Amino acid sequence: MIKCAFVEWPEGLEPAGQQWDILSRQVRDARPDILVTNEMPFGNWIASARQFDDDAARRSVAVHEQGMAALRALGVPAIVSSRPVPLAGKLVNEAFVMEGDQVRTLHRKQFFPEEEGWYEATWFDADGSGFAVHEIAGVSIGVLLCTELMFNEHARHYGRSGAELIVVPRATELSHEKWETAAAMAAIVSGSYILSSNRVGKSDDSPAFGGRGLAYAPDGSKLAQTSAENPLVVVEIDPGLSRRQKAEYPCYVAEA
Repeated sequence: MIKCAFVEWPEGLEPAGQQWDILSRQVRDARPDILVTNEMPFGNWIASARQFDDDAARRSVAVHEQGMAALRALGVPAIVSSRPVPLAGKLVNEAFVMEGDQVRTLHRKQFFPEEEGWYEATWFDADGSGFAVHEIAGVSIGVLLCTELMFNEHARHYGRSGAELIVVPRATELSHEKWETAAAMAAIVSGSYILSSNRVGKSDDSPAFGGRGLAYAPDGSKLAQTSAENPLVVVEIDPGLSRRQKAEYPCYVAEA
């Protein structure tokens, strides 16, 4: 069994100071094997602005660079998160895993909303790098960044590629129903565990983020969720259960 932690961390989080000290202590006390953070966890949510701003982009990149050192100091064997990375005059949203001093790119976000509060297509580019499974801390893991959870074909692809766990860093609004439905369906079609962390709260210019990190079993049943009272939750996952679920309906159904 592998202990996996997922969270709801606040909008505008800085990787130093009293708030970070409290969150750090929660992680250390939980002693997970794998920590999944929310999407781009540090600083303000830049994609609420309608126009791309070079200075805001540089600030977001810088605070996430500082955040890398703060994450490393947590001492968790494997941390999966995402960060903004400059590319060709815009940004890419890059999921990565930190294992000790080693950082590996896992995935770059390919699907972006473009609406009030979430002008991500303005701020970020896709690069066609695809959806690959990676071995992390003894688990085969795929990554779906936020909106990508809405596209079941990618969850199914991960399941058929052997993913035992799909992690979903999010930055989503106050309504939860569609995200819970999407997470349950992703588990059902992949036969994988789903772990998702989210932002919570708002800053002056951001939308209101809804929190509620989620965990689902490979059969689509809900395991746990975070709350204001419990912003970090740990679940134990059994990779063997995921492998067995892939022989069950609908995972085994062949594609034409």
